[in-house]
Amino acid sequence: MNRLIVLGGVAVALLFVAASSLFAVHQTQQVLITQFGQPIRVVQTPGLNWKVPFIQTVIGFDRRLLDFDAPGQEVILGDQRRIVVDTFTRYRITDPLRFYQTVGATEAGIRLRLSPIVSSTLRNTLGSEPLLSVLSADRARIMGEIRAKVNNEARSFGIEVTDVRIRRADLPEENTQAILSRMQSERERVAREQRAEGAEQAQRIRASAERDRTVLLAEAQSRAEALRGEGEQTAIRIFAEAFEKDPEFFQFWRTMQAWREAFSDGESRMLLSPEGDFFRYFRNLAAQPAPQ
Repeated sequence: MNRLIVLGGVAVALLFVAASSLFAVHQTQQVLITQFGQPIRVVQTPGLNWKVPFIQTVIGFDRRLLDFDAPGQEVILGDQRRIVVDTFTRYRITDPLRFYQTVGATEAGIRLRLSPIVSSTLRNTLGSEPLLSVLSADRARIMGEIRAKVNNEARSFGIEVTDVRIRRADLPEENTQAILSRMQSERERVAREQRAEGAEQAQRIRASAERDRTVLLAEAQSRAEALRGEGEQTAIRIFAEAFEKDPEFFQFWRTMQAWREAFSDGESRMLLSPEGDFFRYFRNLAAQPAPQ
């Protein structure tokens, strides 16, 4: 019984030792084995590996691309313009041993080392470039130069810098406000000019319309006077022709018209002599014999 217990304990101990001796390397990792803090070997092949239990330690490093976002900084360009540049850097750990010896076992150390390298390289490179180059297609060349310089310095830490990019490039706040104020003043000036041009054009259109109106009214008045004269001339001619055909009837008709106009309101009173011309047709009518 005691032997079984001892054998069981030995088996458990062996299993524990075996479990402590074996470790797996994931395909996204690379491993550094240390013994009492001293590097022993690097394992970069994925799979199951072994180490000395309780003595050796496994330290894992990511072998994928890693990102480092640098804080925004103000840079003076070659044309003395000032811009605030916000960058990001992509890198990968290529030498775990050198990375461990120069930076440590965590990625926080490399971020502290990369920040001044990226900042100084950015300032030195952009310090000889004008604003137009930074904001144009020439930016790719500039960023290529920055990436190469940063990579040359970062190799001593066991990493490879694959890309450095400007995420955003803005003018400083005071410059932005000045530019906005200048743009606003320019827009207001353009608006005033356009309003003045519009008012001038409107005045010109109104003057032209008023001139056309005066001309149209004058032509219409002239045409109306001409038509009125033609009408009066025609009327006089018709009256003259009618008078020539039957002067006595025409005289009678004119007398009847005068009567109608004189007594049209029904309240007219006239004191005339029966011998006057106004009643001559009545006298002629009274002198004629009555029809049988």
